[in-house]
Amino acid sequence: MSRHPTVKWAQRSDELYITVELPDAQDVKVKLEPEGKFYFSATAGAEKIPYEIDIDLFDNIDVNNSKVSPSSRHICYLVKKAEDKWWDRLLKQGGKSPTFLKVDWDKWVDEDEDDEQAAKPGSDMDFGDIDFSKLNMGGGGGDLDFGAEDDDDDDESDSEEEDTEQASSGTELDAKDTVGGNTNGAPDTKA
Repeated sequence: MSRHPTVKWAQRSDELYITVELPDAQDVKVKLEPEGKFYFSATAGAEKIPYEIDIDLFDNIDVNNSKVSPSSRHICYLVKKAEDKWWDRLLKQGGKSPTFLKVDWDKWVDEDEDDEQAAKPGSDMDFGDIDFSKLNMGGGGGDLDFGAEDDDDDDESDSEEEDTEQASSGTELDAKDTVGGNTNGAPDTKA
């Protein structure tokens, strides 16, 4: 009896992404049928363990425009849908999905997000009679003065060495200013 490899899937309105996770797959066979039949078989590992998937997809697919991209860790399928619409699920039969079938969250896009990406940015925005030239949005020009007299400070930055020199050459502590007020240099033993 053959095993089932992990299968991840995601969709757009016009295509499915099906990824079969099977490292070092050999003798890979795939069969796609227009009615939505997806068949995959391969062997993997030193023992040549057989793996197989035989599922009925939710709706019809376009076999001629579907593509496969194998790699050493997984096999990716880009399956074109026959109709440009969102499917309720991946499989034709309802109920609980098989345990080997998982959602590919890295490729998943929600239906409303897909519609947003399909639309060109700004193509459906109506700005009415707004005159953007009067909004002064970074266009330069204008008589705004943001403290021009303070601009000299921007160019002068003190390095750490200069700060240290200024601090050490500042004021020197008198013996009276030391902790405890002891002026004879001996440790203060008062408690």
